[in-house]
Amino acid sequence: MVCHTVCGNRCLRLIREACAGRNVWNKRTPVRISLLDMRILFIGPTRIGDAVLCSGLIGFLIRNYPDARLTIACGENAAPLFEAVPRLERLIPMTKRPRAGHWWQLWREVVGKRWSLVVDLRRSVIPWTVLCARRASAPASHSEREHAVVDFARALGLSDNPPIPHLWLNETHLSQAEELIPEGEPVLALGPTANWRGKTWRAENFVILADRLTGRLGGPAIFPDARVAVFGSEAERPAAARVINAIPQDRCIDLVGKGDLLTIAACLDRCALYVGNDSGLMHLAAASGVPTLGLFGPSRPERYAPWGSRTAWVRTEKSFEELVGGPGYDHETTDTLMDSLPVETVVEAAVALWRRAGREPD
Repeated sequence: MVCHTVCGNRCLRLIREACAGRNVWNKRTPVRISLLDMRILFIGPTRIGDAVLCSGLIGFLIRNYPDARLTIACGENAAPLFEAVPRLERLIPMTKRPRAGHWWQLWREVVGKRWSLVVDLRRSVIPWTVLCARRASAPASHSEREHAVVDFARALGLSDNPPIPHLWLNETHLSQAEELIPEGEPVLALGPTANWRGKTWRAENFVILADRLTGRLGGPAIFPDARVAVFGSEAERPAAARVINAIPQDRCIDLVGKGDLLTIAACLDRCALYVGNDSGLMHLAAASGVPTLGLFGPSRPERYAPWGSRTAWVRTEKSFEELVGGPGYDHETTDTLMDSLPVETVVEAAVALWRRAGREPD
């Protein structure tokens, strides 16, 4: 059924319920589209981390439909990730509005076109109310213990072999990254911030970690005399400042608030190793290809660990259940919940990842 008029919340709810589960993209009914003017609408996540994790699906569509033009709609913070996607016809940042007004706005933006395929990872009503030859909607999440990459891949029937997250960069991003991180000694990248305090390992721990890995505290070091780059958004500068101020000025590269998302991804690709809290920046690092170690406590690595063969994660000695929902727990006001993650554990994991990634110097 195709609807060309705004029919009210009740009508849309009935459409969604009637069509629930009717995902045409699966192993038994592969999508075959022969339209000369092929257009694909991809509706992606709001958060930066989720947008990175679903990016492999866009790569899959580009490879399998080389003549298609793409329109990508996603959260306004995540939208810059897709600016350099090949054959991108339009990028639609979605700004959250009262009464789901952002969904009405998106519907008005896309209803006037004939779509060859609509891929919707948000499980919205859009695929069922625009004119399209095929639709692929993400099913409801199977489990909090299933990785988000696998979960997203179910929309295209690819959960058995989910596409690896991928970022597209252009020459501008690469040249800006070269200016921000000039050639020289290896660079250890640190991500000491997160979207809430409970997930942040203490700043002093990051400083000790950097000193251990670069040899400032003596003993063996995998990055002797390396430079240290500190990443984060400008809004996170107060949290990152304690790390920046503790690193020798001639060895510190302050990248907090510097560059857009794709320039930061290009900077990460110039680093030797990344260690950081569970955050969108961690997923950006993993997708850039730098060996990435994620630090977890009050979040689930089973769901949000960095994805790829050059990644690893460690978590607090206390379990997720012990940290979240216990006496006095308040997501808005709680301080760090990462104190049961020792520095030594992170050092050992970083060294092991570096050796496994095959980039340890002879």
